[in-house]
Amino acid sequence: MEIVLLVAFGFVAIGAIWYLLTIYNGLVGLRNDMNKAWANIDVLLKQRHDEVGRLVEVCQGYMTYERELFEQIALARSGFLSAASVDQKAQADQSLAISTHTLLLRAENYPRLRANEGFLQLQARITELENAIADRREFYNDAVNSYNIRVQQMPDAVVAGVMGLQPREMLRAAAQ
Repeated sequence: MEIVLLVAFGFVAIGAIWYLLTIYNGLVGLRNDMNKAWANIDVLLKQRHDEVGRLVEVCQGYMTYERELFEQIALARSGFLSAASVDQKAQADQSLAISTHTLLLRAENYPRLRANEGFLQLQARITELENAIADRREFYNDAVNSYNIRVQQMPDAVVAGVMGLQPREMLRAAAQ
């Protein structure tokens, strides 16, 4: 009888450990999916950062009265470079996106600039990057949503608490 109880207890213990390991592995997978989704966005943000710098160089020769806007873009670009966390990069990205959008809108007032081949290519490239970033934001937000659900549901919340996992914020689109 004691052997049967010991074997039963062993199976229950092994089952519980297996269950907790399954939860742990699922949470690790979700965290890695979310980090990968952010890394994909980060690559595109860096590309856009570089293209905006080139765009400013092209525009400065034509837009002599937009010094304040160029300073605003330079500040947004440096803020992006100094951002360390996802939240900081997301805020810096919004600032850069708004400044870039403003630059492109004001460029409409400069017909010679709009006829410049380099400007047109950079404008198209930045638009392409913006669309790709928007697509990747959707993947990131899906990953964050799945992660947040698991981190907040029981019994996963207990394992997540032991792992130190906290819910994350979704990315929001910049107000243009």
